[in-house]
Amino acid sequence: MTGTNGPTGDGLHTLGRWTTDRSQATPHRIAIDDRGCTLTYRELERRAAALAAGFRAAGYVVGDRIATLTGNSSDHVVAFFACAKAGLVLVPLSWRLAPRELALQLELAEPQLLLMEDDLEALGAAACALLPHRLRGSSLGPGGVEKSVPPPTRVTPVPEPSARQDVHDDDALMMIFTSGTEGAGKAAVLTHANCFWNNLSLSRTLDMGSSDVVLAVLPQFHVGGWNIQPLLAWWVGATVVLERGFDPGRVLQLIPERRVTMLMGVPTQYLMLAEHPDFATAELGSLRHAVVGGAPMPAPLLRIWHRRGVALSQGYGLTEASPNVLCLPNEDAERMVGYSGKPYPHVSVAVADPATGEILEGAASGELLVGGPGVFAGYFRDPAATAAALAGGWLHTGDLVERDAEGYIRVVDRLKDIYISGGENVSPSEVEAVLLGHPAVAQAAVVGVEDPRWGESGLAFVVLRPGVVTDEQDLLEHCSSQLARFKVPGRIEMVAGLPRTALNKVLRAKLREDLSRRTAPGAAPAPGPAPAAGGQA
Repeated sequence: MTGTNGPTGDGLHTLGRWTTDRSQATPHRIAIDDRGCTLTYRELERRAAALAAGFRAAGYVVGDRIATLTGNSSDHVVAFFACAKAGLVLVPLSWRLAPRELALQLELAEPQLLLMEDDLEALGAAACALLPHRLRGSSLGPGGVEKSVPPPTRVTPVPEPSARQDVHDDDALMMIFTSGTEGAGKAAVLTHANCFWNNLSLSRTLDMGSSDVVLAVLPQFHVGGWNIQPLLAWWVGATVVLERGFDPGRVLQLIPERRVTMLMGVPTQYLMLAEHPDFATAELGSLRHAVVGGAPMPAPLLRIWHRRGVALSQGYGLTEASPNVLCLPNEDAERMVGYSGKPYPHVSVAVADPATGEILEGAASGELLVGGPGVFAGYFRDPAATAAALAGGWLHTGDLVERDAEGYIRVVDRLKDIYISGGENVSPSEVEAVLLGHPAVAQAAVVGVEDPRWGESGLAFVVLRPGVVTDEQDLLEHCSSQLARFKVPGRIEMVAGLPRTALNKVLRAKLREDLSRRTAPGAAPAPGPAPAAGGQA
């Protein structure tokens, strides 16, 4: 085989062929609507193929990393497919990070080139200035790298056997830095085969065709910005409406304006949409299917969307699984509210005892394990973390789940976030859901802290809604009315905001870290209300 589109060899599942195939089948169909600027499949293929040829001519070889620092854009999509065709690895970096954080990721990834959006060049330059060696950079788009490809940044020579141009299924396609809710993020390597099987699985449950319009609001530095709907859309010839950020009012306007049929978001985004003053009257008739992932979705919020006639269903995935693992069919969306569903086709799951590792059968509670061709190749240059994540031939998710007798799975919480109070396991997300049911609470996060009597008790951090009056005692009484006594937080602190990842997951580890710092010996007294009595019986 001599290229990504050959009829034989190891590259039958490479993604570079997708735009080639689609440009022949539906050349004039709109592939991307980028804030009103459209790109047809013929134009997408032409630009991506030309950039791939430019990379090869400039001396880039299969396996070289190309880092990007950009918002969602059609130029970024062109770069993605160019990398896919040339066997290069796209490393999309978060523009929300500080220069020091970006420099650490660049040092680990060791890319040959950094492609930057014009508005982010200052951030990229600040990060590059902290690197031990000079990294070549360029801007995205027809006026930048597509016009002239800089030579690669070679710190060490390329070994001769590595200098090939044919692309194989098991070659790396993307390197995604995990959100790092527990400590520093790691770089997860996803291959062409991983992404192919992930999208094939998605296509078996998501009835997407060439007439669909996908609204993409997740950032493209996250795996969900590619592998949850957009890449499948470009495979089947649908249109992707790209948004640079998430504005609930604009989303409610775009759905009828662009006749959006599919949407993927996280719980916080659906909450913001539901709370928008235009939600009750917004025209949502074109929206056939909306998927929520990234964190457990409160059941009351799911019901709000169901009442608006939208088949909003919970899903579950993680970067290391490319990411799709569990899905809930439309017909089960209301019957199984709060569940993430069953495995996608071509995905295997198991529930294991967290203490012994024993695989549990039937209805069970334990750690979710994942297997199948979508499971990642490993963490870049971190064999120890890779071995731990893939121990025993399964991907260990670190998530505590409950599986019922029918095989439906509900994600309870992160195993690392579960705390033990008076000998009883407490899930912070369960307590948070109750707090969010109080009319005064806008956001909530619960962590376990040391307790001299119960071993651990809950400390709740709460962000209040403007203009709504409450106090700690009121919130504790609210919790006591709906939770067993051992689950009621021992203390509640009112805060201005909560630390979050790019996908709005609460960084409980950061809350614990900040709490530990301000309660350490010699530190200033911790702000907030006085500790309340524990809630155990």
